[in-house]
Amino acid sequence: MPAIDSAEIISAVLSVPAAAPAEAAAHYAARLAFEADVSDVHADLESGAPGIVVVDTRSSAGWDQGHIPGALHIPSARIADLAPRLIDPALTVVTYCWGPGCNGATRAALTFARLGYQVKEMLGGFEYWAREGFAYESSTGTEQRPVDDLTAPRSGISCAC
Repeated sequence: MPAIDSAEIISAVLSVPAAAPAEAAAHYAARLAFEADVSDVHADLESGAPGIVVVDTRSSAGWDQGHIPGALHIPSARIADLAPRLIDPALTVVTYCWGPGCNGATRAALTFARLGYQVKEMLGGFEYWAREGFAYESSTGTEQRPVDDLTAPRSGISCAC
């Protein structure tokens, strides 16, 4: 087999050059200002860290199927009506919906932002909450699934990334 000259190899990754470090830093800082992951939300709820309120934006059927303990249930269509009565504007709202294939949490976050709330979207939604093995409440009580080792360490301990 003839040797391949590395000068002949075209990188798929670098077909669009990486951003300059300062631009990359601004981009990633902005993402973190808009998003939180399931593990960080769980850690804050478990520790009782102040400053956030978690809002499930799904329908009643979704809420009954399973939701994060301590979350408020405000379906997206009711946010403008209910949020001012239920949520202190000094808190940061963390929205979630079904999962990464659903943009309901994004739409809800937009509504909260337009109402003047600081807001973050929880990446992964309820799907990843359950897949990471965190307990959730349903219409039948507290439930918990085994950790999906494609989403979190089997030990159940945060990946600490």
